[in-house]
Amino acid sequence: MELGMIGLGKMGKNLVQNMQEQGIKVTAFDLALTARNAAKAEGITVVSSLKSLVASLASPRLIWSMLPAGEPTNSTFKQLEALLVAGDIVIDGGNSYYQDSIKHAAQLATKKIHFLDVGTSGGMAGARKNGNFMIGGEAEIFQQVEPLFQKIAAPEGYLYTGPAGSGHYLKMIHNGIEYGMMQAIGEGFEILQKSPFDYDYQAVARVWEHGSVIRGWLMELAEQEFAQDPKLSHLKGIMHSSGEGAWTAEEAIKLHVPAPVIGNALMMRYRSEEKDTLNGKVVAALRNSFGGHPVDQK
Repeated sequence: MELGMIGLGKMGKNLVQNMQEQGIKVTAFDLALTARNAAKAEGITVVSSLKSLVASLASPRLIWSMLPAGEPTNSTFKQLEALLVAGDIVIDGGNSYYQDSIKHAAQLATKKIHFLDVGTSGGMAGARKNGNFMIGGEAEIFQQVEPLFQKIAAPEGYLYTGPAGSGHYLKMIHNGIEYGMMQAIGEGFEILQKSPFDYDYQAVARVWEHGSVIRGWLMELAEQEFAQDPKLSHLKGIMHSSGEGAWTAEEAIKLHVPAPVIGNALMMRYRSEEKDTLNGKVVAALRNSFGGHPVDQK
């Protein structure tokens, strides 16, 4: 099996390394020369243009895009539409808005190019090994590329979700839930900060991580972050938002589904831009730890 990867950022490069270790031949492209050089230095085969990437692959081509949502993905797919031919397959593994994915599938279908929208979870560690994937698109095309997901996903770590758009829709809701979970963790530690007791936050996260009802990867990451900085004093408590939480809240409003936890978590992201809090520091540290999202240093 071989494929082309577009995008060599923190997720794309880790995915390529995961694929290569599973015996998948990958050729990659990124607009940034620095990203291409960094990938090349780590043993990844890179090309200098999208046209060269397409030309390097045998038909039918399989191309995976790992680009930011919106214009970077939209403009790239317009170029791919002109370069690819009937029978080729495009995978969008980024955090695209599901309505955009429905449009991409319809547009590419006019040239009989197939499209899968893949919600990718697990952060940088998951991209590197044992990822989690939510896959929308034509069922027969999913079945054709399923061996790829069997190789790079965690056991039971991928799901075919239905028609185009359904993969990114499921990932959107996943990220909305993630907002609420991280917000609750951050709020809990801020209450501890203001309590009459002098807690060791690393020790608290560690004990909660082992056998408690709220154990899990986020708590493990919290323990790691507090181990590096017991009060997270190097960070500003600004919790950036990449869009998925807002899309989830908008969907809940449209469908008349009460989602106060997710909605309030989104509002707290916006509030964090105005005042520094431990709550904000915790969520910012967790986002940076699992996904490499930017943080603001003091």
